[in-house]
Amino acid sequence: MQYPINEIFYSLQGEANFAGLPSVFIRMQGCAVGCAFCDTKHTWELNPATQQSAQLVAGKISEHSDNWAYFSADEILYEIKKYSACRHIVFTGGEPAMYDLRSITEELHALGYTTQIETSGTEPLRLSDKTWVTLSPKIDMPGHKQILAENVARANEIKMPVGKMADIIKLKQLLAQYTINTQLIWLQPLSCKETPTKLCIEQALANNWRVSTQLHKFINIH
Repeated sequence: MQYPINEIFYSLQGEANFAGLPSVFIRMQGCAVGCAFCDTKHTWELNPATQQSAQLVAGKISEHSDNWAYFSADEILYEIKKYSACRHIVFTGGEPAMYDLRSITEELHALGYTTQIETSGTEPLRLSDKTWVTLSPKIDMPGHKQILAENVARANEIKMPVGKMADIIKLKQLLAQYTINTQLIWLQPLSCKETPTKLCIEQALANNWRVSTQLHKFINIH
């Protein structure tokens, strides 16, 4: 199995339940959801013109590059093992659920790691039963992708990006429409701006939800 990877880096998880936890991030290339507010649009396209060798992608340090490469599971594990203190692995993107992650997540758990996926919920989840699923629902986006009911039921936490009250309404509709098996409902202010942050605080207090403040942006780390 070859996985299209935009970057592999070691940092602190900045969002939701694992905020503050040292993590190796596997940022995968490819996404068809098309969120206007996406801060990783450079990961959307699997453009052959920007394909690189795995060695170049693994070593890159600049953010927001559309260079990517195919990695084998062994090559991914080799990069992860460079960060010997870390035991938590995050698959993000892009949309990592476009790819079959069952084998590599099961192997990581067998090696003593924990795994997490950050997903829009629009693709079938193929991963270990032990993988923590962070569902960031993308509703009515330009890509016209639909959230799958089984993904909402599988989610360990729901993390809703919020810019305005319409996003709160969409979240409430999702919670009413689908089977939810988690009490971890997070509101994440878009771009850490003051108005969305105030809205998230108000709605968290009103609905007994939580606020995810994107810690990594506040302390200025990748």
